[in-house]
Amino acid sequence: MAIEINFELSDADLAHFKSMMDKVISKTSHYSESEILTKAQQLVEEMEKSELPEFVRTRMASLATLIDAVQDTEWQIPEEERKEIIASLAYFSEPEDVVPDHIPGLGYIDDAIMIELVLQDMSLDLKAYSEFCSFRATEESRRGDDAKVDRESWLAGTRAQIRSNMRRQRQGRKSRLFSRIM
Repeated sequence: MAIEINFELSDADLAHFKSMMDKVISKTSHYSESEILTKAQQLVEEMEKSELPEFVRTRMASLATLIDAVQDTEWQIPEEERKEIIASLAYFSEPEDVVPDHIPGLGYIDDAIMIELVLQDMSLDLKAYSEFCSFRATEESRRGDDAKVDRESWLAGTRAQIRSNMRRQRQGRKSRLFSRIM
């Protein structure tokens, strides 16, 4: 028998979790970028092997995507964004939790909250990276192994698509306007 429990975190609650995250980030400041990425990746792999509650499992996929975005050389993530993501992932490098992970059903609730906070801060980065991955997959299947797909080609393709959509919309407006006049 499953039960559903919903709760809302107030601004004070969120501030508390953000301050916890800031403490852990400062505590892990001696870790290198590769150590943080390795530890975050290990956490993802451990959690994938565990029987996680659905509210954690859905968030883990996005955390894994953030790690992939930082490690993807073709994405060429700007340094400022890279630092923000690494700082956010530092929380997951620290083994000490508010709620011990071994408590069934509840052990990962603090991790899920922290992942959600990171995802809110990084949602635009995740969306852009997902669009890039989709573009890359399309281009590679269309052009084969010779496809050179990186952030710049994605941006150029995206700009071209936006301009094309703009021209179509403009043309549609002109057609509607012209048909009203006639």
